[in-house]
Amino acid sequence: MDIEIDEPEFIAPLKTTSNKRRYVLPIDDAHPFDLDALGSGAGRTVVDRLIYLIPTCPTIATQAFQLAVGRTTQMRDTTLYQNLLYAYEQAVAVAGTGNPLPAWNELTPFDQSWVDETNRKNSEEKIKLEVELKTYTSNMIKESIRMAHRDLAEFHRSMGDYQTALKHYAKLREYCATSQHVLDMCLSVLELLLEQRNYAHIPTYVFKAEPALDATTNSLRNSNQGPTATQAPLGKEKIAAEREKVQSKLDLATALSHLGQGAYEKAAGSFLKIGPIKALGDWAKKVVAPSDIAIYGTLCALASYPRSAIKSHVLNNASFSVYIEQEPYVREVVEAYMASKFKTVLDILERNSTRHMVDIHLSSHVQNLVHLIRSRALVLYFQPFASIKLESMSLAFGWTPEYLEQQIVGLIQAGEIQARVDKQNRILQAKRTDQRAALFARAMKAGSEMQATNRKLLLRMRLQQADLVIKAPTKPQQSSLGHSGEIHQSDPYR
Repeated sequence: MDIEIDEPEFIAPLKTTSNKRRYVLPIDDAHPFDLDALGSGAGRTVVDRLIYLIPTCPTIATQAFQLAVGRTTQMRDTTLYQNLLYAYEQAVAVAGTGNPLPAWNELTPFDQSWVDETNRKNSEEKIKLEVELKTYTSNMIKESIRMAHRDLAEFHRSMGDYQTALKHYAKLREYCATSQHVLDMCLSVLELLLEQRNYAHIPTYVFKAEPALDATTNSLRNSNQGPTATQAPLGKEKIAAEREKVQSKLDLATALSHLGQGAYEKAAGSFLKIGPIKALGDWAKKVVAPSDIAIYGTLCALASYPRSAIKSHVLNNASFSVYIEQEPYVREVVEAYMASKFKTVLDILERNSTRHMVDIHLSSHVQNLVHLIRSRALVLYFQPFASIKLESMSLAFGWTPEYLEQQIVGLIQAGEIQARVDKQNRILQAKRTDQRAALFARAMKAGSEMQATNRKLLLRMRLQQADLVIKAPTKPQQSSLGHSGEIHQSDPYR
């Protein structure tokens, strides 16, 4: 059944030249946003997030643009610089004459010299790496060929050419001599796919990385037991820590893949399995921040888990609690949900809606997640009641009775709530069931199931008896010697 998701009232559509619909989001006391926290990350992902934010939040577009320019000019992707300028032009067009923004050339002049110099260096670097690859290929030096493909893949990735980078990573696989090489290749490809937000292909490389991780761990354990070791042996704790680092990255990639494809329950399970923050290493800044993991995992859990599972897997989860501490309002949401303070839950989600809507991984799923959380809250609130007035229920959620009635009717039609709405008296009444008839129906059903089981058992016993009769050994036939010296078989009918 298709679910119609109501758009937040505070969001106004953003008119762009593309077919994709964007929104203008407010940033004020009621909807705060920390731009410094967003800019504290590292890598290309920070610039991608800022480019996504600039046309959506014109009120901070100037600060975000200046922050992004400083990051972009430290990279080698000139196309990213042009995308940044275009994003700021969109923000200027959205702001209009009511709250005009300065043009980008007033903030920073177009650095044509940097573009030309960067393109020249990129061209020289590309030629150099390709010549090295040809030389190593002609000399058939396997390890050097592997490293040459790796360097070319990283070079094209830094330029934003993901398709060419992925091709070189795929060729690199042929020259991997150890399981550690395969594991490094898979982690590099996963990082590339997360930057590209290509969620559908992530499980393929996670599947390839897991056997390589097992083989690498076993080889490290065997090296400790060998009679001769070229390197100092690693302790069991060190080996476990190294495995945890890789496993945490694989769990994070799997979780983001499930989130990107809308599998919220699977995403919640993967987010809640991620190890400590230090296990993520550089991914904690280059891919997603620890606070982002807390938000993703909590929203997915609230949208898909029952209340008992939320308590055991979220609140009582020692490793995930470390991530929740990075974003304090996340714990407030979970505790309010567990205490049935659903108005507080919705108010906190509304207050941080801008923070959620500008996230490149979460933005396309925010409305659906909030809708699922509201639906579960309505079901949980009505569950202990036989009947309740819509006015009192609307006060508990902070909605108007008309809007609440619309939501209730949708849940009744979807089969989530077994009740009916008395529009005249404005009462929601649960459907009454005849307990005696229900008990009689359950008894009849149990009897039918028992009778069917007995029939199957008797049939199985008869088949086994028939099989034993067929396979029973027969007595050997005796032969008699005639007067002519010939051997005659005894007549069985005699």
